[in-house]
Parts: sequence; structure tokens; C-alpha cells
Amino acid sequence: MGRVCQVTWSTEVALQNAGYRLVAGLDEAGRGALAGPVVAAAVVLPLDLQLDVVDDSKRLLPQVREAAFEVIQRVALGIGVGDVAAEVIDRINIRRGTLRAMQAAIEALPQRPEYLLIDGRDAVALPLPQRAIVHGDQLVGSIAAASIVAKVTRDRLMRSYDAQFPGYGFAQHKGYGTAAHLQALRRLGPSPIHRHTFRGVCEMAD
Repeated sequence: MGRVCQVTWSTEVALQNAGYRLVAGLDEAGRGALAGPVVAAAVVLPLDLQLDVVDDSKRLLPQVREAAFEVIQRVALGIGVGDVAAEVIDRINIRRGTLRAMQAAIEALPQRPEYLLIDGRDAVALPLPQRAIVHGDQLVGSIAAASIVAKVTRDRLMRSYDAQFPGYGFAQHKGYGTAAHLQALRRLGPSPIHRHTFRGVCEMAD
């Protein structure tokens, strides 16, 4: 029996009918991780192209997610990525860090979008028409596409950190608080890319 996909393109169709041409979906990856940056992506897709390969990145197997990422890279009208490092998250908190990464992703787009569709509850501090949608990555095609770009981008970054900071297992858990990660933290202490204000890390700091 195949996977049931809840993602639809009805929101984009309604915006297209209202006269919007460049609609950007936005999502982040790494908000709940104990290490590494939070990464946000903004994706503008052709509004007449309803990709059947997109879904919430968390519901896709890694190889399926990578394949969907390559399709999005080929067909998107624009992709922007922004990230905020762990030390900045510690200073301004994860909510503000996520919104800053989203703003950077929007500003990295090759064209200014006309409308933003944002996963979650928070608006972005830019003078653009926008809508925040809870569980948008599971419901709205453009947001799901952004979730894939953000997740694949961040996973690749965490694999590179695994080589820089061996022993923590970043290539496996991507900075999330797995049992193996917490065990490594107890053994090695926090690395330079750990979020020192997060529970599970602050207890290990000197």
C-alpha cells in the first residue's frame, strides 16, 4: 500500500488566481537539534508545476529526499538558503535565530517574491504579503519543497562537521539529541558547534 500524501497545491493555485506569480515557500531544518546551525530555505516554483515528489522532508526516506532535492534544484525559479550558527542561537534564542535564517533565505533568492508561505506560526519581518501555516510542510507544496531543500542542505553540512569534530557522530544523528549523541557529549563535552544554552548541552559545559 502506497504512502498517503497530504501535500496539495491549492494554496498556490488560489494565490495565482489572485494575481501572485512568485510565491515562495519557507521552512527550516535543525530547530530542535543540540548542535549545528538552523538552516532555512525559500523555494519559488513555477505555479503551473505541481511536483508529485515533494512532501514534508521528515516523511521521506533519505534517498527519496535527495532525489526530490535534485528535481527541485532543476525546476525551481529560485532557491535561497540562510543559516544561523549555534553561537548566534545561544545569544538570541532559537525562535529569533530561525526567523533570521528565513529572512536570509528570502534575501538570497534571485528575484524578490511577491508572497510568502511560511511553515509555523511566525511571520517574517519583511514588507511582503505572507501567511504562516502550522504544519505547512505537511500541507502546502511550496513549503514542503523548502523543507526538503533545508533538510538536505543541513544534513550535508552536518556530515562535513563530522569530519571536523570526530567522535560525536554528527553524520548519523545530524546534531539531534539521540542516546548516542548524549553519550558522546558526556564523554567529550560540548564541541564548538554545540548550542550551549540547550538542555542536554548546558549540563555538560564547564
